Amino acid sequence: MTTFVDRVELYAAAGNGGHGCASVHREKFKPLGGPDGGNGGRGGDVILVVEQSVTTLLDYHHSPHRKATNGQPGAGDNRSGKDGQDMVLPVPDGTVVLDKAGNVLADLVGQGTTFVAGQGGRGGLGNAALASARRKAPGFALLGEPGESRDIVLELKTVADVALVGYPSAGKSSLISVLSAAKPKIADYPFTTLVPNLGVVTAGSTVYTIADVPGLIPGASQGKGLGLEFLRHVERCSVLVHVLDTATLESDRDPVSDLDIIEEELRQYGGLENRPRIVALNKVDIPDGQDLADMIRPDLEARGYQVFEVSAIAHKGLKELSFALAGIIAKARATKPKEEATRIVIRPKAVDDAGFTVTLDDEGIYRVRGEKPERWVRQTDFNNDEAVGYLADRLNRLGVEDALMKAGARAGDGVAIGPEENAVVFDWEPTVTAGAEMLGRRGEDHRLEEPRPAAQRRRDRDSERDDAEKEYDEFDPF
Repeated sequence: MTTFVDRVELYAAAGNGGHGCASVHREKFKPLGGPDGGNGGRGGDVILVVEQSVTTLLDYHHSPHRKATNGQPGAGDNRSGKDGQDMVLPVPDGTVVLDKAGNVLADLVGQGTTFVAGQGGRGGLGNAALASARRKAPGFALLGEPGESRDIVLELKTVADVALVGYPSAGKSSLISVLSAAKPKIADYPFTTLVPNLGVVTAGSTVYTIADVPGLIPGASQGKGLGLEFLRHVERCSVLVHVLDTATLESDRDPVSDLDIIEEELRQYGGLENRPRIVALNKVDIPDGQDLADMIRPDLEARGYQVFEVSAIAHKGLKELSFALAGIIAKARATKPKEEATRIVIRPKAVDDAGFTVTLDDEGIYRVRGEKPERWVRQTDFNNDEAVGYLADRLNRLGVEDALMKAGARAGDGVAIGPEENAVVFDWEPTVTAGAEMLGRRGEDHRLEEPRPAAQRRRDRDSERDDAEKEYDEFDPF
């Protein structure tokens, strides 16, 4: 059963915003007490958070669909809907977030680093929030926005200072087991290591991490063996250690050719040209291994490599190797630029930036694109004439009608607001009048200006009584 996964495809869906409520306050002797519809709740976000205790993406391999909860709709009596709960997903340190096209969206390194993979939708405003001096009794509310949903790819790149690379069965797992407290699987057959193993090494005052990368073979950079899956785990290391088997039983192999093959695979993978290299000639406890190490060491040193003869079984040369690695890592850490606090950059809106664009496509339709117009369209209930009229007012105030006129649009031309695959298309009229406006000014209810029915009935009775008394006085013979 798979226990380590370092690449998954994740479907992240944020919660939808709750709809606003259109309600009118009613109580005894006050049937039309004004709008009191509450706002809808915000949809929950999908958030990736680095957690040191998580070391694999296995959970998302088994359940790749993750969705946050929706916001609750508003209610009467000015009750706002409850916000949706965020979906917090813990990921290992060193996780890279990419889109389906392979573009890097975020590189999550460090405990607590976060990335919002899906933004929750806004809640719609209720009619109480939409009321104004001109619109005293809105008969509509805004709809909640849908939450953001997208497919992303998570790739784990191990965060380690040292990477042990080499052929299968070169002794990398044995070496990391004696240098640190790691307990990897060790056996006498190739590809024993199927997942990267991490260990912590202490050399003097320097503490660093070391990774045992699964064995590489010719063609690893093109996907042969396990190399392509795990070469990404050496990208973050400060130093590479070539573990060469000096006691190999294969007649067609030797340590120098193994080194050349691994270097060629690293070159083809790319990005590792400037990393320091150290050569560890392993298994020198075997007589033939020591003889071969004595033969090839001058050639390797002539190439500029720092060479160490080690034996995981006899614990030979381990102290020298660990302190040499500690020195390289300490130097790399000292030269690493200090991380500065994130600067807040304020980019003011350009004077000539209207916030939207109007273009004419090949089909003769004027397309309006912009954050505000598209959001307003998503929040509009097109089954409500008054809501449509409110949308028309907002677009007019933003300057969309003026821009359409400048672009050459005439009455009856097709106008589309939104992306091509999900746009709202209508026949444009320069002045949009909704049916509700026939009752008065848009957004107003003339009934609220009338006296209460009970009071009006009392006035009618009083008026009738006064008329009767006046008529009686006129015809009274006495």
